[in-house]
Amino acid sequence: MSGHELTVGPSVIRELVGLAALEVPGVARVGRGGAPWRRLLGGRPVRVRVQEEGVTVRIWIVARPGQAIGPLAGQVRSAVAATVERLLGLDLRAVTVLVDGVGG
Repeated sequence: MSGHELTVGPSVIRELVGLAALEVPGVARVGRGGAPWRRLLGGRPVRVRVQEEGVTVRIWIVARPGQAIGPLAGQVRSAVAATVERLLGLDLRAVTVLVDGVGG
């Protein structure tokens, strides 16, 4: 079927990016750490910008205790990239992983 195009909305991208991050061992949750008010005021834990040049993703996670933060962020970045590029078929410009806490 040529001539057909799939359009994926930002909410779908956000949901799949969050699920990809949660599949990485060592990720306690997708979201911000700290006090509950920070979570409420911080906005969405996954931000997606879709432009003609590609998709830019920013994701906040909380790591499980005892995890090496650098490698964990790299694993999340790889999982998100695989989801955006392979599952959704979109060009990825950048992924920023922010580890905002440790705990549950």
